[in-house]
Amino acid sequence: MNIFSILLAFLKRLFGQRTPPPPPPTIDPDNPLEPPLTTILKTLIIIYDPVMDSASGKKLSEFMNWNKVEDLTNGFTSDILHVSGELLRYQIIERIEVNDFPQKVDGYKYEAQTYLNVVRGVSSPYMPQEANYYAIIERFNILQRVANGEIDEVWVFNFPHAGFYESIMGGPGAFWCNASPLRNTEASKRRFVIMGFSYERGVGEMLENMGHRAESIMEKTFERIPGSENLWKRFIRYDKTHPGKAALGNVHFAPNSVRDYDWNNPTPVISECDDWLYNFPDFKGVTREVNANEWGDGDTRLHHIWWMKHFPKTMGRKNGVHNNWWQYIANPNNVIT
Repeated sequence: MNIFSILLAFLKRLFGQRTPPPPPPTIDPDNPLEPPLTTILKTLIIIYDPVMDSASGKKLSEFMNWNKVEDLTNGFTSDILHVSGELLRYQIIERIEVNDFPQKVDGYKYEAQTYLNVVRGVSSPYMPQEANYYAIIERFNILQRVANGEIDEVWVFNFPHAGFYESIMGGPGAFWCNASPLRNTEASKRRFVIMGFSYERGVGEMLENMGHRAESIMEKTFERIPGSENLWKRFIRYDKTHPGKAALGNVHFAPNSVRDYDWNNPTPVISECDDWLYNFPDFKGVTREVNANEWGDGDTRLHHIWWMKHFPKTMGRKNGVHNNWWQYIANPNNVIT
């Protein structure tokens, strides 16, 4: 090595090599006539439903008299088809039933009796509670199947104390989706979501999971847009935080809610909900009084249907964001990060 090479190496170590900044994200220009995308999500369903009684062969769902996965799936897909204006459709690619308890992050798995002791309150839940997503991803070859275009997302049906998040995202550039993103999953080549649905609960709770997914994804979609142009911030306003200027609220807060899950509040408040449903994106200042009668008087499923039905789903694009929000909620690969 000559003196020049030695000096050059020294200077690189001293000052470091400057890496050029990444190019800014490409933002599509506004186009009032761009049509809304219809998204078909090819979905893998994994059902953890272990046999609890070897003599009768009864599985956990039947043993505990919990809901049938088929009924939950049909109810949920029907509701989403309705609230999205048929812009989000699910195609069930495969349904896998697993006669076992899912593995925890430290490798532990419940057995039938130990789990029954927990669910009946005889003993405390095992800690740590979190399920091992990576074991599931590996076992069912999820990254490769997403990369190959075989599936777009995964639903894991489970039960209390199984340790699943309501939703979680993986893939390159994955971001918060009601849970921290799954790291080291870039081999999927695309972002994907794993939904955690409990068959101990109902369709209303499945819609709540979807609602939190929507909150996370729309927050990310609009994060670069400031002030009054951030329509997501406007959509989620409720009277407690914006007196006299409520819109639709969020998953936990209806327009007149004063606390979490206060969906049965009879107090009337002024809301611009009709302006979002009928006039978006050309708001006309339409407001009226609303109360819990609008969203099912406290019924979880009916509130979430009412709330999600107001998500914009029309043609056009403004500030780089399409006026059909469902194409982001359904497919996080459409979100610019």
